[in-house]
Amino acid sequence: MLELTMAAVTAADAGATAGMQMADAPSEPDAVLRVGRDKSVCRLSTPDDWLFVSRVHLEFRCGADGTWRLSWLRGSQADPSSEVRLTIGEHRQALPYGGTVPLPRSGSGEVVVQDRAEPRSVNVGFYHEV
Repeated sequence: MLELTMAAVTAADAGATAGMQMADAPSEPDAVLRVGRDKSVCRLSTPDDWLFVSRVHLEFRCGADGTWRLSWLRGSQADPSSEVRLTIGEHRQALPYGGTVPLPRSGSGEVVVQDRAEPRSVNVGFYHEV
């Protein structure tokens, strides 16, 4: 089971958890959880006017072996208007635009989508329960 929690944070309400959303999916092959502005395909959705987040921005997909992978999907623009960072314990890494990275089994962490133009972000916590 992969559990996600998401908060949309602006500089005005940094540290607040109001508006937090949650989603989960079983660790079965091809299970998928998406984050973005398009509410029709994303289980976790951001405000419509947050254009630094693509319609479908992040995808968490479970592989045949039960390992979840995080992908930053390429949007309609050649250059993104955000940055994506993954933190697992003390390890921090930037996720490249269009890149995919495996998530640890039985682990937790955070993915941050940071707007490059304004002090706001989408913070997605994850927990993989085996």
